[in-house]
Amino acid sequence: MVQLLQHSHLHTVFAAATTTIGVGQFPRRRAKFPTSLVLLPRCTSSSSSSSGAPMDANPPTTAMYPLHRCKTIYLVRHAQGVHNVEGEKDHSAYMSPQLFDAHLTPLGWNQVDCLREHVKKSGLAQKIELVITSPLLRTMQTAVGVFGGENSVDGIENDEDVLWEPNVREANSSVAARGMKFIDWLWTREEKEIAIVSHSGFLYHTLSMYSRECHPTIREEVGKHFANCELRSMVLVDTSMLGSDSPSYNYPGSIPAGLDLPSDAAP
Repeated sequence: MVQLLQHSHLHTVFAAATTTIGVGQFPRRRAKFPTSLVLLPRCTSSSSSSSGAPMDANPPTTAMYPLHRCKTIYLVRHAQGVHNVEGEKDHSAYMSPQLFDAHLTPLGWNQVDCLREHVKKSGLAQKIELVITSPLLRTMQTAVGVFGGENSVDGIENDEDVLWEPNVREANSSVAARGMKFIDWLWTREEKEIAIVSHSGFLYHTLSMYSRECHPTIREEVGKHFANCELRSMVLVDTSMLGSDSPSYNYPGSIPAGLDLPSDAAP
């Protein structure tokens, strides 16, 4: 059954993320390690003599990583909220305290219905193991409407916005840093197929950090703003070689043991 988890680091409107999440707290027992999105191959080399490849060989145009060092994440922006409607009329409405925790519009609920049908027909409903959502109403409505909420986790320890500062808007660089911290936290989870329901700014600035060194075509694809209720699939790779579980699908071979000299090594 899919587990639904609220996570305040996904909220990206005003100053810092504020709600403390019990289940989703960043663990202190593990060292922080970098992660990356597989957007364009950057792990290959055609110049290293130790690689075993000819010095003049063309570099591969694809990348290969062990499966157990990867996760698949499904990024979703919330469906249309009343603040989106008002923001189209007057952009300053996005700063309105009355619209801070906006609910979905009737059109937004229709968008949720359409995405739910896509998730079912595409098979994602059977693959996703964990759904993580921002604690704001519009994201929770989207998450539950699309993925269901039968197994939600009430891990909120503090309902106060303990890190929030009145009238202070979070800088884009802070949003990106928080997003990267959240991505690193995902490696503390055992799930491999994770859906994340969040906000336009959080998704845009986080993905922009990971795609800035990619080919312009990939950067344009990844870095564009999300539409309401849009879903994008990405692959996360643990490039540090420190944070992955043991491979569950690999098999050691040579059972029973025997001579197995590689054919290309034979005289």
